[in-house]
Amino acid sequence: MRAVVMHAPGDVRVDTLDKPTIVEPTDAIIRVTAACICGSDLWPFRGIEEVNQPTPMGHEYIGVVDEVGDEVGDIEVGDFVVGSFVASDNTCEICQAGFQSRCIHQVMMGSIGTQADYARIPLADGTLVKVFGEPTPEQTRSLLAASDVLGTGWFAAVAAEAGPGKSVAVVGDGAVGLLAILAAKQLGADRIIAMSRHADRQALAKKFGATDIVEERGKVGVAKIKELTGGYGAHSTVEAVGTQESMLQAIGATRPGGHVGYVGVSHGVELDGLDLFFATVSLLGGPAPVRRFLPELVDLIMTDQIDPGIVFDLEVPIEDAAEGYKAMDERRATKVLLTL
Repeated sequence: MRAVVMHAPGDVRVDTLDKPTIVEPTDAIIRVTAACICGSDLWPFRGIEEVNQPTPMGHEYIGVVDEVGDEVGDIEVGDFVVGSFVASDNTCEICQAGFQSRCIHQVMMGSIGTQADYARIPLADGTLVKVFGEPTPEQTRSLLAASDVLGTGWFAAVAAEAGPGKSVAVVGDGAVGLLAILAAKQLGADRIIAMSRHADRQALAKKFGATDIVEERGKVGVAKIKELTGGYGAHSTVEAVGTQESMLQAIGATRPGGHVGYVGVSHGVELDGLDLFFATVSLLGGPAPVRRFLPELVDLIMTDQIDPGIVFDLEVPIEDAAEGYKAMDERRATKVLLTL
């Protein structure tokens, strides 16, 4: 089968690998019908994360179930499914508390790779959600977004306690930040401030529900957020980048008593304990428990209440995956869809 493999930073190839097989009786094999490139895939592409050997890439996926293990009971061959970027049993105490991404049996799908013709999905019953009906092309793109960036943006907005009567600031205008804006809008936020310097992303942010755009960064950006919120700062702030600057900007933009939902994969982030102490804000984040939200998101998509799939602004066949990585790395694309 075809599979996207990173051999070294900047060196992405499409190799021929063996089709995966059932390893555990709780596994399923799916025929991937669409995959995509994530912003987090750019960390190793840029050499910020080590690539020590050829590594299959991808953790976002939709597809059709091709084979199931003997202990899979809820998912059947032929089902059209979407799953989280973290496989979980969905039954342990952590899962039941709504944090499936930290399941005691978790398997990170990035360790398996889903930018391929076929993928093995561990803990299939707990990880995969069946989609009923025949999705339109637009719904199909949106379902793919639900596998990670929509679910992650949704978790960020929920963690930040976005809702009616709240002002929300979003730090980061990548796919996750943009879809956090969509989530905040769906959750009923009164004011949504997108921090973005890129005209195309600003336009999409407004389409998703942003009421204000702030182009400034750092302390100047924080001051602008406070100016827009009567000197208080935002009630709810989403951090969707993962750098020192973005985290400090998010905390600084949040009013005392407010909440920060952080979902950017942190690299080099260090917080001063005394500064954090006096910030008086709540922090909640980490790998998003996408599986918690998938049933609701699938319903919203299949009833055409949301259209997160428009975040994909470049579509390339899997054979051209290297070009897709370059386009995202060079910010010529916000989110790249790989067709199979």
